[in-house]
Amino acid sequence: MNLEQLENAAARRHLAILGGFHPGPSDDVPEGYETLLLLGPDEAAGFWSHVTEGPEFADGAPDPVDRWSRRVIGGWAEEIGAMALYPFGGPPYQPFQRWATRTNRIHTSPIMLLVHDTAGLMVSFRGALALPDRIDLPPSPPNPCLTCAEKPCVTACPVGAFADGGYDVPACKSYLGTVPGQDCMTKGCAARRICPVSQRFGRVAAQSAYHMQMFKG
Repeated sequence: MNLEQLENAAARRHLAILGGFHPGPSDDVPEGYETLLLLGPDEAAGFWSHVTEGPEFADGAPDPVDRWSRRVIGGWAEEIGAMALYPFGGPPYQPFQRWATRTNRIHTSPIMLLVHDTAGLMVSFRGALALPDRIDLPPSPPNPCLTCAEKPCVTACPVGAFADGGYDVPACKSYLGTVPGQDCMTKGCAARRICPVSQRFGRVAAQSAYHMQMFKG
C-alpha cells in the first residue's frame, strides 16, 4: 500500500494524513514499524458533521470524539496490519508533539504552538498509524511561518497569553469565562483563527466550540 492509497482510505474515514516519518530508535515508536503517519480531522470531508452524527455522540457517554477515534482508527489499523496510537488515554501519553515535528510538515510557530502547512494553527491529531512497511514519503513543504511577514498570531490573544514565548493557561481559561471571552469560546482561539493558513482550512465553529469547552472544563 502506498501513500496515495492510504490518503484515500483516510479520506473515506473523514481523516487526513497530516505527515509522516520513518522512526528511529529515539522516536519512542514500537519496534518493528517502519513508518508512522499522523492523522487529523479532514475538514473538507465534513469531519465534524460525520462524527457528531455517529453513535458515540448519541449514547451520552463521556469522550465521544476519542471513542470515535478508537473505533475508526483502531478498526482501520486492524484491517491493514498496523498499530493504532492515540494522543489521549494516558498516562503514559504518546509523544505526539515530538512526532509532529519529525514529520517536517508540522513546525513550531512564533507563539510556540504547532503549525501545519495546510491546517495552520488549527492542526490537531486524532491518532497515528504505525506501519510495518517503509512507505515512500514526499518532500515536505516549507514552514508557512517563514513567509508570514505580519505574524498576526503573536498579538491576537486578547489577554496576551502567548507573551514572552510561553503560554499562560490560567489567564486563557479565566478569560474564556468572561463575556468578551465568548468570542474565543464559540469560535475558537483568536490566535489560532487569525493565522492566514488556518483561515483557509475551513474548520467549523461548532467543532472549535466543543474543543474550547473541553479545554476550559
